[in-house]
Formats: sequence, C-alpha cells, structure tokens
Amino acid sequence: MTQNEVLEQARACLGVYCKGCKVCDGRGCRGQIPGPGAKGVGDTAIRNYDKWKEIRVQMDTLCENRPIDTSVELFGKRFTYPFFAGPVGAVNLHYGEKYNDASYNDVLVKACAQAGIAAFTGDGTDPKVMEAATKAISAAGGLGVPTVKPWNAQTVQEKMKLVRESGAFAAAMDIDAAGLPFLKNMTPPAGSKTVEELADIIADAGVPFIVKGIMTVKGALKAKEAGASAIVVSNHGGRVLDQCPATAEVLPEIAAAAGGSMKILVDGGIRTGVDVFKALALGADGVLIARPFVTAVYGGAAEGVAELVARLGGELTDAMAMCGAASIDQICLDMVRR
Repeated sequence: MTQNEVLEQARACLGVYCKGCKVCDGRGCRGQIPGPGAKGVGDTAIRNYDKWKEIRVQMDTLCENRPIDTSVELFGKRFTYPFFAGPVGAVNLHYGEKYNDASYNDVLVKACAQAGIAAFTGDGTDPKVMEAATKAISAAGGLGVPTVKPWNAQTVQEKMKLVRESGAFAAAMDIDAAGLPFLKNMTPPAGSKTVEELADIIADAGVPFIVKGIMTVKGALKAKEAGASAIVVSNHGGRVLDQCPATAEVLPEIAAAAGGSMKILVDGGIRTGVDVFKALALGADGVLIARPFVTAVYGGAAEGVAELVARLGGELTDAMAMCGAASIDQICLDMVRR
C-alpha cells in the first residue's frame, strides 16, 4: 500500500473527529474532545508540529560512503529503528467504530513487532482495555510497552499485575494524562503523583519504567529520583494544556540535564523520518509517534503499519546518509541548525 491509499481508506472509517489529514499538524482537529484534538483551543499541538519544521538539517556528504545502521537498543532489546508507536486509548470514541482498543492493539502490537519496532499501548476506564493490551503484548513475546494512566493506587496495582504477567520488556505511565477531564471525574480521583507515589508504582512494576509527560528539567530529575529508567518528553500531544512550549523547544535542556542517567524519548508532532533525525540530534534516544499509527491501522491494518514504518525508516536512513551519520550514535547536535 502507498501512503495515499492508506489515507483514502482511513478517511472512509475514521468517524467525525479525525479528518485523516495528509499533514497531521493539529489544525484540522484543533479544540475538540472527543477526537484527536484538545480540551482547549489546541495551540500546543500545532506548536509541536511547527517547531520541528523550524529546525533544519545540515547536509554533509564529504564523508566515507558507509552502510547506514538505524538500529537502537532499549532495555536489552534491539530494534530496527529508534521510533515506536505511541499509546492511544478509546480509539472507537476518538477515531471511529471500526476498531475498539482490543482489536486496535491486536493489529498494532503484532504489526510493529513484525516491522522491527515496538508499540506502546493505551489504557482506559474499562479494565478490559488493559487486559486486551497486555494479552496482545504477551502474544508478541513481550515486545510492547503497556502504558498505565495515573489512576488511584489500587487501580494502578491491579493494572501492574497484568503488566508483569504479559512479559512486557518495559512499562510506562503517562503522567500528563492527569489533565484529561475524565480522569478527574473518577472516585477516588486520578491525577498527578508525588515522587514517593511514583517510586512505589515503579517498584511494583518490576520492569524498566518509562515516565511519559515530562516537560521540564525539574520534572525529569523528579522522575529520576523516583527510579524511572526513561522519560518521554511529552505534553500529551498538546491535548491537555494550551500555551505549553513545544517538545522540540524543551528537549535539549532536558537531555542535557538527565541524558546518560536515563533514556530520553520524545513525542509530539513528529511526522517524518527527518523529524526523528532532528529529535535524536537534539539529544533524544528514541521517538514516539502516535496519531499516524492510528491512521495506518484504520486505513490498512497491518499493511498500513508496515507502510508507515518503512516510509519513516527510509526517510531517517536518507537523512543520516546525507548528513554524515552511519549509525544512530553518530547523530549529533551540529547536524541540525536551530
């Protein structure tokens, strides 16, 4: 399948909120929930996308013509590319009824594993969402990262039991989901966590733990104090708070402060393999991409995922070759211009 074919088929079943835009920049869905938009006007999602485009890559072909190695290791697992499918939940509400969370994750997790990467799976108020996600990860030999929302302590414990049983190579919590309205309406309410509360959750997980939703150096150091193995520099795709900086704007300072002591991942508006290259040059160890994988699944199922991974991988490979990086660890700051 081609990208255009995937998008054409996706638009026929995406529902009323996501428009299946060829340029997924947050403008077509701004200011709406449900949907892939935001609880505010959505200016942060748009800023995420725009700021990656303001960064330019520095071409340098006066170097040895070598094979390009795009592979990366994360927590003892070797992946073909340094990008991963981001967690998405309540897909039938936000994106259309062709899939529910269970059937979506069944396609996504398996297809990503076959393509040489891993999928982060989402969470929901229905316990069956996490049950299905962890079953899909187990069936893929543990090649997935179940992402738990910041529920109350008892709910988190129940979900962490499923995480351990799945054999997942890592687990995550999207702390930034504390801004989602439906979490605040729970009894007892879910939401933000103290360092001590997060430390207990990480200890209970029993696998390398990734804290998603870090936007400051202070937050990164708190996650490190709690025992996190990695963070995701993320503002929840710009969905939970207007007037935030873009992830591209804060990534360099966070990577400088916390890189080396933990893995640094980033998401938010990353749409091409060249964007992935830019993120790695700014200090990230890897990248999460969410909405384009939704479109890929809705428009082409496993074949759509394969097309997206191959396209992103090809764009990354070309950027590396044209900028003089033969391997991921050779990508550095002087290969981009801000």
